[in-house]
Formats: sequence, C-alpha cells, structure tokens
Amino acid sequence: MELQEATSLPDQLEEAANYIKRLQIKLERMKEKKDRLIMGTDRSMISETTTMAAPGLMMKSPHIEIHEKDSALEVVLITGLDFQFMFSETIRLLHEEGAEIVNASFSVVNDTVFHTIHSKVGDSGLSDHGAARISERLKKLVYA
Repeated sequence: MELQEATSLPDQLEEAANYIKRLQIKLERMKEKKDRLIMGTDRSMISETTTMAAPGLMMKSPHIEIHEKDSALEVVLITGLDFQFMFSETIRLLHEEGAEIVNASFSVVNDTVFHTIHSKVGDSGLSDHGAARISERLKKLVYA
C-alpha cells in the first residue's frame, strides 16, 4: 500500500481557486452560447458588422432593426463595446418623439452588445407617420 503525501493547505487552496476559475470560464461560455441561441445570432451575422479599426483591433459597426406592430415599436440595436453611447442616444430620441419606453435590456456576447428596447407609440398620440418618423430618425442616428 502506497502512502500519499499530504497536500499543504496553501496548495489545496490554490487548487480550489483554479477549479473555481475553470468553472467561471465554463459558465461564461455557456452564457454566451445561450445568448447567441436566444438572439438567433451566429458568427456570420456578427462578422458582417465587424470592421478593422487598427491592426489587431476589431470594432463593430452599429446595426439597427426596427419592428412596428400596432402601437408597439421594438428596436434592436447591435453595437460593439465602443458604441455604447448609441443606446442612450436611442432612448433620448424615443423620448423626444413622445414614445413611452416599456422595457429596455441588453446582452453582451464577446465584444458585441445587443440592446432591445420596447416602446409604445400609440397612446402618446403619434400616428403611423410618427412611428415612421421615429424609424427614420433612428436609422439616421445609427447609419449617419
């Protein structure tokens, strides 16, 4: 029967810390995969919005999708970490147009940020032209 050498307390603690770090990395990867599946995105869509800013530095060009249904307006804003100001500008623009923000959320996958904003435009007295005007202004904000 072989005798095993006792592991010192600092070594045990280091081993436990390394194990926790590995679990955290695994959890983060699983969250990213879940976010990609929920958002219906894949690498091809993300790479379409990627531009080269400097050697070795990738920046995401912003992209916006606007869906209108009755009095509801859903805005999906996809940016890189370097364009986060666009979220607050989008909220500001919606407020200027009298839209009521019902819900706003975001998800980060690697260096891409997915913002989703649900707003109500019908009760604020805006017509179909108001929703079209909001859509046009949002597109100018993102693509200008």
